Amino acid sequence: MKKLFLTLSTAAALLASPFALAGSIDQLRSFLDNTRTYRADFDQAVVARNGRKPQQSSGTVAIARPGKLRWEILKPYPQLVVGDGEKIWIHDPELQQVTVRKAGQAIGGSPAALLAGSNELEKNFTLRETGDAEGLSWVEATPKRGDSGFEKVRIGLLGNELKAMELFDNFGQTTHIRFSRGERNPALAAGLFRFTPPAGTDVIGE
Repeated sequence: MKKLFLTLSTAAALLASPFALAGSIDQLRSFLDNTRTYRADFDQAVVARNGRKPQQSSGTVAIARPGKLRWEILKPYPQLVVGDGEKIWIHDPELQQVTVRKAGQAIGGSPAALLAGSNELEKNFTLRETGDAEGLSWVEATPKRGDSGFEKVRIGLLGNELKAMELFDNFGQTTHIRFSRGERNPALAAGLFRFTPPAGTDVIGE
């Protein structure tokens, strides 16, 4: 059975800035102040602690701040996270299972708070500029809560574009995400952020 389970921890940190000369933390803050909606394509590789062959996937992401998100893996196995502002729905079609959580509990200090949360970034995270690498400027965000499920997130920016995110979880696993075709403040259909469990699906949680 495949092990590519979509989690909220991959729905993370869509951050960019219109000020290329500013520090990366200032770029991040500026983006949050000026972004209402965002969408992009992504490629993702999950590397285990032992470094064995990465699990690779690709898909699309859309957000409407604050609180609404859609993180959809299209290949190789469809999986979906939808946040409607009140609840988070995690759908695994292969398992015919949906997990539901309250949005406040599910997002909180998670990477999704960087993605779709409010502008109170430093309430939940300690931010640190880590310099340039791979042609990008990087910000490291460490959660202040101990129950977030991850150690840190690294966010890579190029000018006013988000290009990369790296998530380090508490199990020694690293998720590398590269974004492309990013659009800031596009018109997004409200239906993107609604979810109804398909007939015959087991629903776990709220």
